Amino acid sequence: MDCGVITSKTVLLLLSLAFWATAAGLSYVGAYVINTYKSYDNFLQDKYALLPAVIIICVAVVMFIIGLIGCCATFRESRVGLGLFLAIILVIFIAEVSAFVLGFIYREKVKTDVQGTMHSVFEKYDGKNPESAVVDYLQEQLHCCGVKNYSDWTTTRWFNSTGNNSVPLSCCRQDMKNCTGHLDQPQELNTRGCAEELESGLQSVISYAMLVILGFAIVKFFGMLSVCVLTCKREDSGYQPLYSGVFA
Repeated sequence: MDCGVITSKTVLLLLSLAFWATAAGLSYVGAYVINTYKSYDNFLQDKYALLPAVIIICVAVVMFIIGLIGCCATFRESRVGLGLFLAIILVIFIAEVSAFVLGFIYREKVKTDVQGTMHSVFEKYDGKNPESAVVDYLQEQLHCCGVKNYSDWTTTRWFNSTGNNSVPLSCCRQDMKNCTGHLDQPQELNTRGCAEELESGLQSVISYAMLVILGFAIVKFFGMLSVCVLTCKREDSGYQPLYSGVFA
């Protein structure tokens, strides 16, 4: 058997086996991105920002089946199976490139999206409604207070209605057990604004997802090359050289 055929079959078998592992990895990344966005979806107007994560999960769903197709086609050296395997890999490759491009686009839109909606969400705070729970969760998880800093609370309706010159308790530093949120004791409050923290966190998640997508896309590219090599060798092996006695 030709060395190129052996090498190509080995690569394809390893690629097929790796599909199951990549399916698990892609599922984790997609779920992580979606879960992160769900925690802060009140601050995001553009719901299409989840599109890259949805594409990743869709790719993961079919990954296990593709691995089986790749193994069977490689063992049997079926031209039809290899052609199907190549077509599937090509579709996945295009989807991953699309997800990478979309991730790059929405990574830049996160900043303007957050800045444009965070003020309105904070303005709806009353300590009881769903928006209030989201704001408290955000400030506790990111250790922040207000949009740009804790002084932003002084312009909200909630602050003016309470009249006690204090911010929500979610602004309190975790190491301050007796914190009352009073502005006369700013040393007990988180001083960083939530906008910058949220933007940084979401952009980091998207960047991580983009790196993973890029790595898998490169793997798919080499897989397509291996299918092409094996298919070409398979076609060549179907012909025998014809020798003529005229030139003997």
